[in-house]
Amino acid sequence: MLADQVDHVIGIDTHRDAHSVAVCSPSGGVVAETRVAADAFGYKRLLRFAARQAPRRRVWAIEGTGSFGAGLTAFLLEHGEWVVEVDRPARPARRNGSKTDALDAARAAREALAREYLAQPRRRGSREAIRVLLATRDGAVVARTKAISQLKALIINAPEQLRQQLRSLRTSEQIARCTRMRTTLSQSVEQRSTIISLRSTARRALALEAEAAALEAELEQLIRAVAPALLDEPGVGVISSAQLLSAWSHHGRFRSDAAFASLAGAAPIPASSGRIVRYRLNRGGDRQLNRALHTIALSRLAHHPETRHYAARRAAEGKTPREIKRCLKRHLARRLFRVLEATPALT
Repeated sequence: MLADQVDHVIGIDTHRDAHSVAVCSPSGGVVAETRVAADAFGYKRLLRFAARQAPRRRVWAIEGTGSFGAGLTAFLLEHGEWVVEVDRPARPARRNGSKTDALDAARAAREALAREYLAQPRRRGSREAIRVLLATRDGAVVARTKAISQLKALIINAPEQLRQQLRSLRTSEQIARCTRMRTTLSQSVEQRSTIISLRSTARRALALEAEAAALEAELEQLIRAVAPALLDEPGVGVISSAQLLSAWSHHGRFRSDAAFASLAGAAPIPASSGRIVRYRLNRGGDRQLNRALHTIALSRLAHHPETRHYAARRAAEGKTPREIKRCLKRHLARRLFRVLEATPALT
């Protein structure tokens, strides 16, 4: 237990401009409190405060290590401090449950003391480079989808002559045709305005598609530099590899493949009772990582002979297609975790 390993637990409730800090004893009692600015000067002041109020063995329990607490987490790790990541602390289950930043900081410390396993914060460097590229590409893909939906809505409501020209074409053909449209003086105001809107929306969709492709190319270069073995796995593409690396982060962050599967929502939850032995679907964890495993599983089921043989064998045992996919995702979590652990350390 954490209480046996440290003399103090420093809980931090992070915000954009300032962080609230609570120093707790191993029993959970608050020893000291402070509030520091979320900048380099505030981080140095906080480290001096910890040296006075929490000497010797200490651990930092930080909420939001990947957002508002990212700068502080990186600073503490650079200075050799022990940092663990905690989720948003649970508030008292009563109507008048109090809420202040100082109380949330103390709850973060107590949350760390109550846990059997402590989560390490994700690293920066190459892993953070992959994450920001992946997030930006996802934004471009979502925006492109919205642009295409808007284009189709414009086509549905366009004047009859325009609608007849476009409605029977495939999406790619509609975009290509709309980008080349021109207005003339003989057209009505409605027609000209509709053509301008169609052309603008189609060109936006094409620009977003090119942006997503460029970001994917950057991702591929990074992944081939840090973890080329991932791309050699059947069914694992650039985007799935990026999601796996972003969630895994670094060696030693997960104690086992079971912990990695749990983060991915691919670890079945026991739901047995009496003589019935069963498991239910895990709907928690990192849903983007779960989606990556699901994509890999579908690709393998369609194109990988060994996986198709496995699915046929499990179907003969009485498993449903949905249960087979769940079993396959758990197997993939184990397999890909071992591939990640065998890669060189990310810089």
